[in-house]
Amino acid sequence: MTKIRTRFAPSPTGRMHVGNLRTALYAYLIAKHEQGDFILRIEDTDQERFYEGALDIIYRTLEKTGLVHDEGPDKDGGVGPYVQSERQAQGLYLKYVKQLIDKGEAYYCFCDKERLETLKSSFTDGEESKEIIVYDKHCLSLSKEEVEAKLAKGMPYVVRQNNPTEGSTTFHDEIYGDISVDNSELDDMILMKSDGYPTYNFANVVDDHLMGITHIVRGNEYISSTPKYNRLYDAFGWDVPKYVHCPLITDENHKKLAKRSGHASFEDLLDQGFVTEAIINYVSLLGWSPESDEEIFSLEQLVIEFDYTRMSKSPSVFDIPKLKWMNGEYIKAMDNDRYYEFALPYIKKVVKKDLDLKKIADLVKTRIEIFTEIAEHIDFFDELPEYNTAMYTHKKMKTNSENSLEILKEMLPILEKTDDYSVDGLHDMIMEFIANKEIKNGQGLWPLRTAVSGKQSTPGGAFEIMDIIGKEESLSRIRKAINLLEGELTE
Repeated sequence: MTKIRTRFAPSPTGRMHVGNLRTALYAYLIAKHEQGDFILRIEDTDQERFYEGALDIIYRTLEKTGLVHDEGPDKDGGVGPYVQSERQAQGLYLKYVKQLIDKGEAYYCFCDKERLETLKSSFTDGEESKEIIVYDKHCLSLSKEEVEAKLAKGMPYVVRQNNPTEGSTTFHDEIYGDISVDNSELDDMILMKSDGYPTYNFANVVDDHLMGITHIVRGNEYISSTPKYNRLYDAFGWDVPKYVHCPLITDENHKKLAKRSGHASFEDLLDQGFVTEAIINYVSLLGWSPESDEEIFSLEQLVIEFDYTRMSKSPSVFDIPKLKWMNGEYIKAMDNDRYYEFALPYIKKVVKKDLDLKKIADLVKTRIEIFTEIAEHIDFFDELPEYNTAMYTHKKMKTNSENSLEILKEMLPILEKTDDYSVDGLHDMIMEFIANKEIKNGQGLWPLRTAVSGKQSTPGGAFEIMDIIGKEESLSRIRKAINLLEGELTE
């Protein structure tokens, strides 16, 4: 049985889009599920779109996500180079283009931009109007002598695939089954550009064959091009690999996920406070479902569980609320040291005073879904916010401005006398006060928490907050609350 070999072949054009990350993940899982090889290849033939630093992004993303490649530019497995521009420099693609020309499967095209413009036709793709050029095989009729004369003059040219115009071509996809396409729809795509570089469509066929790729994983936007790829395989007499086309990923409005959505790339999501494991887990479910109802999977578990035959044909919605929920589950399950390491930079953006940041982090761990939410939960620790005394009125707790003022004025001297501002010390003292006064817990605790936080909702209660901000600040805030309430009641 042939060893499974998959590849991830990104172009270095910027941050890694979620769709590219899913392709990498699925290619990795398909290979590792069967103890196969996962290859990294850099497809940089489109020099105009090259983005400085993009290679570092690719390597950094694969390292962070744990998608470790077995072969690549930095790990020679004997079928390199693994960067297409380096393969191009060796004349590799030109060799195979000439083979196709000799076989009549490709031809030189000398048509200039002006002539190609006359071949444009418009169509509507969903709600978008687009223009395409369908080439009319004009240069296929050139004689060998005419071609040689134009080449001798140094006329610019491209090399096009010579596709049939009659009949049909059928190919098999592992997800979508057998697909037939009328050959009249197979445009003579460009194989070699005028700058001497191969197109993506040509280079990836040659490279996949030479690198022994058995399963090609890519987005379903490439389905329409697959018959043209297969005709290249057939022209060379090469075995056709298995195709695994992934369904489209859309946003919540069922539109194709776009960069402007703000969460289209892996690094966008990291910047927004998501953790790598949750991103990988969630992305794995964008087009695939396990046999069980389980949704939380580590990468190691995904390797065991992943069966690509369970992939969907239907588009997958990138549901941010669902990802946030999943991220929250990962945060809750983190060991405290790792969690604190993640949380600390977000806490330091808000808390500038010399407080116990570890205690603050512990308070919010179960209340956040993404780390960027930390700020909204802890913004009162540094400085008491301005607040309205209406917050002291709480029907369920049976509190209002009058009884809250009474409670705080009676608590103040008790709190002034003690230096034990530990959570346990404060708890015992205040609960004893509440019992002696014969009031409900909420009638005592609601005014106290409101006074020391200035907020209706906080991570932790009054005791945890006072333990962190300390005696001096706690008393200062309680005195301010008393002044506010007295001012309101005397107006």
